[in-house]
Amino acid sequence: MWFLFILAILSSVILILCITLAIAAGLYFLAELVEEYTSITSKIIRYIIWANFVIQFGLWLFESFPVSLLLCNIIHQLSNLSILKTFPYFVLTSPSFIICLVSLGLNHYWAFAYFGMKYYPFLEVLAYFTISLWIVPFLFFVSLSANENVLPTTSDRGQIISNEDDLVSHYFSNNKKKYGLLYFFNYIKDVAWISPRKQF
Repeated sequence: MWFLFILAILSSVILILCITLAIAAGLYFLAELVEEYTSITSKIIRYIIWANFVIQFGLWLFESFPVSLLLCNIIHQLSNLSILKTFPYFVLTSPSFIICLVSLGLNHYWAFAYFGMKYYPFLEVLAYFTISLWIVPFLFFVSLSANENVLPTTSDRGQIISNEDDLVSHYFSNNKKKYGLLYFFNYIKDVAWISPRKQF
């Protein structure tokens, strides 16, 4: 009896590790796609935001959701649209980003309060949270690494020390530190215990 229980715990740990590795690999693949196709990603996010406006109207029309919850979500989606203007760059101190974070928090609070008062099956609650609240911030999170390999522009010229330095060599010599989701996954990939090296 106890031996099978220990085997069950061991198999649960192995399954959790495999699921975590699969999620990490999926995020790495998505980060690579976003980095390669930035303009297509921007269009996809824009279409999802516009689809969310239609979904909010459908929730009001067919499900009688409270107007305050739907208006908060509409404000959140409008702030997502304004963040999308500078995509893939994110200015953390911009008013649209701050409004986006505040409206996301308020939207979660009102959604939990509404679903706590009125019963809905778990899959319907999960559908609301996934499509209306989580998908666009998740895509923004995956897009954080998209601006790591963007070519420099004349606004990045900065202070070039000598005349023989050109814009591109100055940019790559001064931008050694890169922080983002793709950088993090590349660092994890390079660690020896994740990707074993062949020994000859």
